[in-house]
Amino acid sequence: MRWYSRQGYVILERNWRCGRGELDLICKRGSLVVFCEVKTRSSALYGTPAEAVGADKQRRIRKLAAQWLAQQPQKGSWRTRFDVAEVMGGRIHVIEAAF
Repeated sequence: MRWYSRQGYVILERNWRCGRGELDLICKRGSLVVFCEVKTRSSALYGTPAEAVGADKQRRIRKLAAQWLAQQPQKGSWRTRFDVAEVMGGRIHVIEAAF
């Protein structure tokens, strides 16, 4: 996602999959690893895209992030952050530290 690249992040993974699910975007800047859930809606008629990332989805993303981190050959003291990128009407709004 270009927004992260413009902010100085390196994109590590797009659509990383395992048996438990998928992480949309994983990027890194320094010791910070960001896991971003991308949600697209054509309108806000049924709520904003971020509202679709409820507690169950957040738990699933955290578990997947832990699995991804455990699989990395380079172990470190990484900080993590969970973002949501809302895509609606051609606009992108990134909510940093959404959960």
